[in-house]
Amino acid sequence: MEVLQRLLPLLGEGIRTTAAVFFVTLLFSAVLSLPVALARLSKNPILSRLAALYIYIIRGTPLLLQLMFVFFGLPLLPVGAIALGRYSAIFLAFVLNYTAYFAEILRGGIQSVDPGQWEAGKVLGLSKSYTFFKVILPVVISRSFPALSNEVITLVKDTSLVYILGVMDILKAAKSVSNTMSSILPYVYVGVLYLVIVGALSILLRNMERKIEAS
Repeated sequence: MEVLQRLLPLLGEGIRTTAAVFFVTLLFSAVLSLPVALARLSKNPILSRLAALYIYIIRGTPLLLQLMFVFFGLPLLPVGAIALGRYSAIFLAFVLNYTAYFAEILRGGIQSVDPGQWEAGKVLGLSKSYTFFKVILPVVISRSFPALSNEVITLVKDTSLVYILGVMDILKAAKSVSNTMSSILPYVYVGVLYLVIVGALSILLRNMERKIEAS
């Protein structure tokens, strides 16, 4: 009981941080991933290679390292040095990371669409942009949704990495109480909390997937 009494106040702050990182990352990554995916598929070789290089760097390095570089490394750059606050650094690193992963999923979804869809739109006199957003994109989202859902679930767990910058999140709350009381119970409680959050989110995403498939 005493463990819970000490854990709950810190847990409240930790949940707010976790929720902020989750929703900011999800919102901006969802918006930015489509332009990056289209840049990756662009016939312009420079644009395509730049997008490919960005995705390669992000997918080839751990998110933890990216967090450390954005916060500790950017101020030390010889050109274009910039110092960010802890939360700004966290938001930037997470958005850059998940934009790359979402973009690759969408790229695969776009490439999986039958080219005949484009031809049908052309025959009907539809513009390329109208065909893409009204015909192609709904198919892409439907096919990509399971993979995107997995990334969303992963995002919940990845928010625990913000501890590296000294920010209070759910896991850091457990660590603080555990160190103070020399008890493993805070981690057990936090583990159950993560399971509840992921379980509720999984149900929500599953229902969304069913609605998309039915539409």
